Amino acid sequence: MKMSDSREIAASPEVVWAAILNPEVLKECVPGCTEMSGTPEDGFEATVVQKVGPVKATFKGQVNVSDMNPPNSVTLSGEGKGGAAGFAKGGAVVNLAPSATGTTLTYEVEANVGGKLAQLGSRIIDGFAKRMADQFFTRLQEAIEGPADADDAEAADANSDGKKKGWFKRLVS
Repeated sequence: MKMSDSREIAASPEVVWAAILNPEVLKECVPGCTEMSGTPEDGFEATVVQKVGPVKATFKGQVNVSDMNPPNSVTLSGEGKGGAAGFAKGGAVVNLAPSATGTTLTYEVEANVGGKLAQLGSRIIDGFAKRMADQFFTRLQEAIEGPADADDAEAADANSDGKKKGWFKRLVS
């Protein structure tokens, strides 16, 4: 399955670039991620726990970074194995462009699954993949600039692990 979207982030392309390649930010942004380590040069290792329909699995995998053109574009590709549940693999081409409000981030994602996951049907898998991509880029945006409004900020503070949204932008500013 393939999908694409874009969003405006109120930060410079350099700040967004740094966030995308930071393992701590990636861990916060990948839904269900329990572990993330590594570097952009060597790749990242991750553990992600997800439930897709009736199938819940722990995926262990590798994310590789390629085609780096700082701070304009990068390709992230990865593959995770979920034991009996099967596997998931895919990639995202991320482009960053300066805009009047900060940075326009556009992405094209391609995802594939196999094993028990593939038996769930394309409608469930496609919906899940879209939701995962949306959650990742929303969390990335919030890590950089904070939640969109005060109600979201209160909810984020109440549900957070102590990290305030927008923490990455404050860290690099």
